[in-house]
Amino acid sequence: MSSAADTGHEPGRLVVVTGMTGAGRSTAAKELEDLGYYVVDNLPPSLLGDVVRLVDTSRGTSQPIAVVVDVRSGSFFDSLQVNLAEGAHGRLASLVFLECSDEVLVRRQEAVRRPHPLQGSGRLLDGLQRERRVLADLRGDADLVIDTTSLNVHQLTARIREAFGTDEATRLRIRVVSFGFKYGIPVDADFLADMRFLPNPHWIPELRPSTGRDPEVSDYVLSQPGAAEFLDGYLPVLEGVAEGYLREGKRFMRVAIGCTGGKHRSVAMTEEITRRLVERGFQATATHRDLGRE
Repeated sequence: MSSAADTGHEPGRLVVVTGMTGAGRSTAAKELEDLGYYVVDNLPPSLLGDVVRLVDTSRGTSQPIAVVVDVRSGSFFDSLQVNLAEGAHGRLASLVFLECSDEVLVRRQEAVRRPHPLQGSGRLLDGLQRERRVLADLRGDADLVIDTTSLNVHQLTARIREAFGTDEATRLRIRVVSFGFKYGIPVDADFLADMRFLPNPHWIPELRPSTGRDPEVSDYVLSQPGAAEFLDGYLPVLEGVAEGYLREGKRFMRVAIGCTGGKHRSVAMTEEITRRLVERGFQATATHRDLGRE
């Protein structure tokens, strides 16, 4: 158990961190501690309400709290959703799920020479598959899913800091991510759109070296038949869903925009969608996952 000084923020937040073994829960918890959260690791969910009451009494309701919960909690784990709803005591609660591919998880676990808590006498991969089944419902209910497959420690801490480093807790944070289908679909996306219906600038020699961030490529992509119609139809959908997320208490939305290589069409559309969301008053940021991979 570790503590941090009272930040004086109102209202104090309650962040529950869970996810796959080896996906970065400890890294996320350390960053939350650095951000001023009172952090409790491996807490049985049934004690969540007790911890919140103790912190409220000893440190005040403005003290943000972070709790790390994993499958080591055993049968208590099944009650996490109920205890999160009942134990927040008026705090804004967020459930963060850390995801990662089996291949990378196996490599990380083997590097630290630790067996998986659900492995038993079987293989490490068997333990991971059991864990995925146990966590399936929680992943679906999470407010924020972070896929750490291709993230290093610094990138993961940046994502946690971006999500919880300010007191603008009532605002929805939208991250719009461009990607290339040939590198795989982002598994932590809430929404996905395919830009391969637009002509590919890759086949135009003077545009091939440039990216969707360059004006000549952006102008080309946005001027193609169907581009304006897509934007005019897609933005109202995102706005409507964003409003629904806020009503349901969700504070994070991840939108993935794909094309073949993640260099031209998806990048241009990601920048334009982000710009329009910001114009409409949303806190939106653009990220280009595969830009520069060629």
